[in-house]
Amino acid sequence: MTENVQKTLNQEPKHWIRNSLILLFLIAMTWWSASAINFQGVNEQGTVVVRNIARYFVWPDSNPDNPVLAKYLFSFERFAIPYLMLETIMIAFIGTLIGAIISIPFAFLSSKNIVGEKRSLIGATVITMIRTVPIFIWGIVFIRVQGGPMAGVLAIAISSIGMISKLYIEVIEDIDKGILEALDSTGATALQKIRYGILPQLTANFLSVGIYRFEINVRNATILGLVGAGGIGFTLIDALGSFNFGIVAVALWGIIPVVLIIEYVSTKLRAKLT
Repeated sequence: MTENVQKTLNQEPKHWIRNSLILLFLIAMTWWSASAINFQGVNEQGTVVVRNIARYFVWPDSNPDNPVLAKYLFSFERFAIPYLMLETIMIAFIGTLIGAIISIPFAFLSSKNIVGEKRSLIGATVITMIRTVPIFIWGIVFIRVQGGPMAGVLAIAISSIGMISKLYIEVIEDIDKGILEALDSTGATALQKIRYGILPQLTANFLSVGIYRFEINVRNATILGLVGAGGIGFTLIDALGSFNFGIVAVALWGIIPVVLIIEYVSTKLRAKLT
């Protein structure tokens, strides 16, 4: 038995030269990348801010002269955290829904097994161009068109097209061609093939992709608030800028549980769908 194992090990391909070159390349890239960091020590003011956020996160009403729990957490006024968090979720939901719907024709027009390899290149190029623009930039662009929550919805919708379309394309290109061939043999039209041969195979996966993107967009909607695109982000950045750490802590109390719950529910739903 030992001889067989040794014989097998001796027959193992010798890749030490290739592995050594890869290791050297990674070391060189790490050294080169580290040169761009330009670390000049820890900012003392920054450590004070982090320490205050941590202290207020444990108890937001640490400053008795500025209690925030009753006013900002246990209230449903438009400036309070529950309302702003609900607005953030609604922005993410509508933006995801619009993006998911628009992504369907994009995906079909970019799938090689639907339109052919050459024609699919046009749609794939457009999708790639959309994906290269960060959602933060889309937010800044749309804030000039229509400020507030509408800018957030538009930014999330457009930025979602890139990712959702890409995942839709992968699902479409993996469909069972045997079903389509069977429908062809019965003389089915193109619309009938889509209705009875393609959509039943895609629905569950499409929903799973949409739910996954919604989970991401809840966090994106929080970020977009930093540029004034609605939601809780604006309150968070304003509180940080004015060193109102109690409001920062309450905002985090609202964001973290909601994101964790949405992630948990999303994971369960996608597991059932797939």
